[in-house]
Parts: sequence; structure tokens; C-alpha cells
Amino acid sequence: MRVTRIIADLPVADLASAKGFYTGFLGLSTEEFDLGWVARYTSPETGAHLQLVTRDATAPESPAISVMTDDVDAAYAEAQAAGYEIVHPLTTESWGVRRFFVRAPDGTVVNVVHHPA
Repeated sequence: MRVTRIIADLPVADLASAKGFYTGFLGLSTEEFDLGWVARYTSPETGAHLQLVTRDATAPESPAISVMTDDVDAAYAEAQAAGYEIVHPLTTESWGVRRFFVRAPDGTVVNVVHHPA
């Protein structure tokens, strides 16, 4: 799998109350998106970024990280061939991404995702 970007998915109880700290104090002031249950904030100066997640909208578990790839179908086939546990099947989500969740051998849930151009 070719990884193009990795983003930490930080669990929070409430996006609105968490936003001030991460956008103000940490300077992640650019809101890339906010779906109500997940939002991504980025520093306009450095490009540092973080996703805040209350709960995943369609998967049974929330991931610890999101790993972007340019070929999610090949990554899915590779994960299956390796015998890794698929937590959330390969899905084209209503908000436009194609993704699946896989459990790493240490138990970490990883969101493997492709964002269409």
C-alpha cells in the first residue's frame, strides 16, 4: 500500500467544545471539514493537522488514525490477503470517501481511506 498522508483521529465528547482549544491554543485554525461527528483542523502556517471524532457515523468502532492512500481497493485486497481483521468493509460513504477499517495486530483500528480528487 502506498500511504500519502496519516492523520490522528482524536476522540472527543463534543466537537464544538473541543474546537476552541485546538483551533485557538494550538493554531489549527483552518477547518477542512466538519460533518458534525468528525472535523479536521489544520495549521495554515505549518500544515500540521488533526481530526476530532465523537463517534464514527457508519462503522462499529472509531479509528485511532486515518491513513490516506491512492488505491484503497488494492489496500483492501492486501489486508484481506494478509488475514487482518476487517472492522468496517470497503465502502463508498455518503460524504464521498471510499474506505475500510482494519485492526492492526496490536489492536489499533486504522481507517484506510481514499478521498476522490
